[in-house]
Amino acid sequence: DAALDRFGPPAGQQAWVVKDDGLAAGKGVVVSADRAQALDHARECLAKPDGAVVVEEYLDGPEVSLFAITDGHTALPLQPAQDFKRVGDGDTGPNTGGMGAYTPLPWAPEGLVEAIMADVVAPTIAEMARRGTPFVGLLYAGLALTSRGLRVVEFNARFGDPETQAVLSLLESPLGQVLHAAATGRLASIEPLRWRDGAAVIVVLAADGYPGTPVLGGALAGPLLDGRDGDVHLVHAGTRLEGDVLVASGGRVLGAVARGGNLDAARAAAYAAISDLDAPSLFHRRDIAERAAQGLIERPSL
Repeated sequence: DAALDRFGPPAGQQAWVVKDDGLAAGKGVVVSADRAQALDHARECLAKPDGAVVVEEYLDGPEVSLFAITDGHTALPLQPAQDFKRVGDGDTGPNTGGMGAYTPLPWAPEGLVEAIMADVVAPTIAEMARRGTPFVGLLYAGLALTSRGLRVVEFNARFGDPETQAVLSLLESPLGQVLHAAATGRLASIEPLRWRDGAAVIVVLAADGYPGTPVLGGALAGPLLDGRDGDVHLVHAGTRLEGDVLVASGGRVLGAVARGGNLDAARAAAYAAISDLDAPSLFHRRDIAERAAQGLIERPSL
């Protein structure tokens, strides 16, 4: 209770943020202005064996995901993206592992990537090296551009789903060569990354019941399940074959990835691919990248 009082609305914030201090597949966080809901989630976390809970500062403003490839000294940023964690349209419902993403960010303030690299990524990599444990690989930084400035939400040491699918669909430089340069300490010598023009969107299709207990075994059919149509393709995340029938086998099942000349075109292509699917046991958000495409996200300051 004391932790909620310290970090919640009575201190002038909009919501409590209560997080399971452990692996929860992206579903361990409750962000709510309802004190009872926040307390219930905290009790659930603490009831687990060795359970622990973290109460965090509420971060207003848009979120940004930035991947940086590093050889332990040099860091090379990829294009920033934004993902959608809540399960329902309008950012409603519980948190998930991600229901969609898009890139680039038309509302991003000038110098955003440079600021993140200078203030977040470079100091982190330098500190790891100083400690004698240099980090080589992919550093994922999840950030919020708040009214109080840039804040780090989380770090991960891997590509993040679903942002990766959108970002890499626009990358023209051979990813394998970039990763090899990082692994062999030659990242400073490679050419600047090349990117396709336009935008990319991914929309996740999840099994009914997700992020709770998903309904598994639903049959899937459609023309793109085993191929690509121009700038559109489907990524399999939770599927399996039962005989000759493809079925859902996880919470997040498919990702419809599309490129277009702008966000409107990319969105239209992704949702058109979904409409061609016969997957009655799956659902998806219908507003991925919508506000950005309509210019409704106010440009934050750094």
